[in-house]
Amino acid sequence: MIKAVRGTRDLLPPDTALWNFVEAAVRDVFRAYNFQEIRTPIFESTELFARGVGEETDIVSKEMYTWSDGERFDEDALRREWVSRGESENRLYVEGSTPVNAYLQPLGILLINHRPPRNAPATVPDEPELVCFRAKATLEAVELLLRTHVHVSSPGFSMRYAADAQYVQRARLRIVVPSSTADSAAFVDSKAVEVEQFQARTPVFKSSQSLTLRPENTAGVVRAYIEHHLEKNGLNKLYYIGPQFRRERPQKGRYRQFYQIGAEAIGPASAGSESPMRDAEILEMLATLLDRLGITDWNLELNSVGCPADRAKFNEALRQALEPVKDKMCADCQRRAVTNPLRVFDCKTPEDQPIIETLPRISQFLDEGCRAHFEAVQAILTKVGVPFKLNDRLVRGLDYYTRTAFEFTHGALGAQNAILGGGRYDGLSEALGGPAAPGIGFAIGEDRLVMSLQQKASAEMVMGKPDAYVAPMAGMNGEAARLARELRRHDLVIELGDDSFRLKKSFEAATRVGAKYILIVGENEVKADAFALKNLATGEQVSVARGDLAARIRQS
Repeated sequence: MIKAVRGTRDLLPPDTALWNFVEAAVRDVFRAYNFQEIRTPIFESTELFARGVGEETDIVSKEMYTWSDGERFDEDALRREWVSRGESENRLYVEGSTPVNAYLQPLGILLINHRPPRNAPATVPDEPELVCFRAKATLEAVELLLRTHVHVSSPGFSMRYAADAQYVQRARLRIVVPSSTADSAAFVDSKAVEVEQFQARTPVFKSSQSLTLRPENTAGVVRAYIEHHLEKNGLNKLYYIGPQFRRERPQKGRYRQFYQIGAEAIGPASAGSESPMRDAEILEMLATLLDRLGITDWNLELNSVGCPADRAKFNEALRQALEPVKDKMCADCQRRAVTNPLRVFDCKTPEDQPIIETLPRISQFLDEGCRAHFEAVQAILTKVGVPFKLNDRLVRGLDYYTRTAFEFTHGALGAQNAILGGGRYDGLSEALGGPAAPGIGFAIGEDRLVMSLQQKASAEMVMGKPDAYVAPMAGMNGEAARLARELRRHDLVIELGDDSFRLKKSFEAATRVGAKYILIVGENEVKADAFALKNLATGEQVSVARGDLAARIRQS
């Protein structure tokens, strides 16, 4: 039996009802703050994450699913050079726009004509050819040309295209391949098709591209911001919901394919994107969302990781502080102490914690601008009543963060208790080759958020039950389907039975799916246009006219 890959899982009913409940609440809350949805590809160029997330982060150095899509043959490049050289050497010309060409071009076949030599007698005929271009001479290409030649020689084609058909019917067949694919002609055993190995002077194979399943989505959103010139919109408030992928050790609430809910507020500074108000609004929105979901015992931790100049000073101070003690720490911290000392604060190894507690803190290195920005964020949060505590050990695990960094935690998740985290990334757009675009965002681990919610409510509590179960008697499937369709048009949830069921089995099925009512559709009911409607909770049964059914069912 084939099973789901380790670190992945199937989300099944009734659990998916809880996921849908979360996502519906997310969309409602985010809409109230004027955030709009963005959907980016689930894989991107590896360079995007190396430049955006940081090559020394655990994500890029250890956890990404990366592959090469292989060298790609550029058919258009080979065709252009072959035609250009043939025309410049007066050996051939490409037939113009004709009805026959309109038929051939979608097949990837070119109709050309070999010119007679300049000193040849006028009686020497021209030589039409049907040509296709491939990386290698393959049976597929041979069969394409042969099938095409058979078709253009058919009576129907001749009748439709007349003289053009007669011209193309005497065309020779040719496959053009790059000379770099040596001996490719040996794989084609057909006297009807000539294989030409063409010495191209320009590259006809594009170099392979490294691609990566997205391990996070902020870099992809900023890439889309740059590519589509979204700065013209001013402040962009965008959110996403979707899967991310990291090759890490699976544990409680942590999977290799996991789901994130995230949002980004990004745009030119002139649109207010670097204002402390944006930071506070994002945090207040998250507090509102968690409260809406019924997760009330959350904790918000705040820190400022400063600007790049602050971090450079802080990193140097960390290197000096770590130098005499790094050999006593775990292998990851020994590496990070050299490559990126800030990452040492991500360490979860218990034995390293006493050393980490003695290290300098970023708050000691903030310049006046960063300090004022952070104080303004705190002031707004206090004013709107969002509680928080400062944590000067809090750093985000990705290189693009600047200034405000934050994390929401929940005790139900154990040691790995973070539900979501985020922060400001004022230089990320420029690092990716775009315009200056200060921004702030976050990502919610949806798997862990649902896990937190399960401490409060089961999936069954939020899963909608059918309003009614329509039970057809013998021969009444059509009438039952008609009635179910009418009721569903009133936005009622209807479960439809089958006339092969005995009445007892229909009642059992209605109870199993949790329907409020069972609606009997028999021959007498259809004739009277009134149906037996029974409340499965109270046992009350009444006859209700067809036109009154929807209102009666909705009353409950």
